[in-house]
Amino acid sequence: MYTSDSGTQPDAVGHARRLDWLDNLRIALTALVVVHHAAQPYGPADWWYVQGQPRTPALDTLSAVNGSFFMSLFFFVSAVLVPGSHRRHGTRRFLRSRLVRLGIPVAVGALTIVPGLMYAHYVHHRGYPPIPFPRYFTDVYLGLGDKPADWTGPSWPDLQFGHLWFIQNLLAYTVLYVACSRAGRLLRRRGRPARIRGQQPAPGHRGLLLTVAAITAATFLIRLKYPLDTWIPVLDFLQVEPARVPQYAAFFTLGVLANRHNWLERFDARTGWVWLGGAVAGVAVLFVIGSDSDRFGPGGFNSPALAWAAYDSALCVALCVGLLTAFRETVTRGSRLSTELSADSYGVYILHVPLVVAAQYYLADRGLSPVASWATTSVLGVAGAFLLAAGLRRLPGFRQVL
Repeated sequence: MYTSDSGTQPDAVGHARRLDWLDNLRIALTALVVVHHAAQPYGPADWWYVQGQPRTPALDTLSAVNGSFFMSLFFFVSAVLVPGSHRRHGTRRFLRSRLVRLGIPVAVGALTIVPGLMYAHYVHHRGYPPIPFPRYFTDVYLGLGDKPADWTGPSWPDLQFGHLWFIQNLLAYTVLYVACSRAGRLLRRRGRPARIRGQQPAPGHRGLLLTVAAITAATFLIRLKYPLDTWIPVLDFLQVEPARVPQYAAFFTLGVLANRHNWLERFDARTGWVWLGGAVAGVAVLFVIGSDSDRFGPGGFNSPALAWAAYDSALCVALCVGLLTAFRETVTRGSRLSTELSADSYGVYILHVPLVVAAQYYLADRGLSPVASWATTSVLGVAGAFLLAAGLRRLPGFRQVL
């Protein structure tokens, strides 16, 4: 998703060509991220920068549906574009561009955007005596001060990457791809034959069911120790949610394979429509029965946890496959507006959370229902983030990154 070649992939003779439907999908997914974060105080019980707001089960279920698939689809779309960019630019130039495009926002955001958000949470919800931001930044955010005996978390120190975890993890996956690609070239130099692009058929129902089974097994096993919404530091740098890693890793890998074997065009639309129909039915069932974690179990070696791992994994695959098919078959046209919105999407992802949180604080205690607060925040967040990203992207200092 977030590459300098976004929306393009090489054709049969190696020239980059634009995939308008992929741009349209990117726009929709980016807007969905804003809508998802707009719902955080009003539905799910997850930690968020704004707390103490009235909640509704409908938004809890909406967040569960979104969480089951949309970041996996982001990883897939991102990975589809990685091999082509790597081939065209070469390893050194490709990695340098990824470090600029992905590494700089993570580093700058962790020192500017995220501490501002965490400071607002500290002031409004922690119950400690107020302190100026510079002191909070050094003592609490960076952890250079003493940890309070009654520290309320979520972790010490407050230093984290927030929503920038995706960009951080995408950079790590991209580096792993380059390492595996170089290892593959070394093997081919030793006599192993190279696979021809487009050689493997696109997965059908059987392949997709096997994918669901594999993700389910890995998810169930990992959630024995790490339930959903449990985040850990990997190598003291990567902010990772282990419960979702099987989905993310699987779809990043599938994105690379989709590029290599031209699955975006070769995938059978009839198969995709069937899976989309199953996804719609699965979402409808979830809204009827609810997504309360007490019903499905937060994890552990039990039947509810296994059932939720299977349902979550099946919904992930079905929604990803179904939406890819739907956009490829029906939302195919591009325009000047869609090209602009697609180019702004990366900036929207980086910049939207402060706008969303500001709207949520503004709407707090104004007597609105949870749905009304969510809808208002969604509209303000989507419109404001796209406008801000469009403006910043045209400034010299931001152009190379955003």
